[in-house]
Amino acid sequence: MRIDDRILGTAYSLHDLTVFLQNAGLTGGDELDVAESGLIEWHEGGPEVWEP
Repeated sequence: MRIDDRILGTAYSLHDLTVFLQNAGLTGGDELDVAESGLIEWHEGGPEVWEP
């Protein structure tokens, strides 16, 4: 996961992504908010697609 030019790590689930965003200071949202956000650019899938 990357915010601007800063690499935060790899998210393996929507929960992981939500935790990364909360740790980056974007509080007040849950997994549904993250999945529906227009601020996230998904590559090779969407919030429901995760590789093991």
